[in-house]
Amino acid sequence: MQVEKWGNSLAVRLPARVVEALGLQEGDDIEIVADKSGALSASKRPTVDERIKRLRNYRGRLPADFKFDRERLSERENAE
Repeated sequence: MQVEKWGNSLAVRLPARVVEALGLQEGDDIEIVADKSGALSASKRPTVDERIKRLRNYRGRLPADFKFDRERLSERENAE
């Protein structure tokens, strides 16, 4: 891939195989992260509608051993 000037920014054109692998469409938000070695990983950010759908599917499905500890959470918030 080649880095090109686009207005005051730099741009990279994504190869078709990357677009297909991530299921991207024009206008989608993506996140690109570089690790310490410089290796990049890219992921598609879910839309608000997709996030809401995931939350609705998840609702009420916490692990059987899950325990909400209000005091511990409060301690953590006060430490920050």
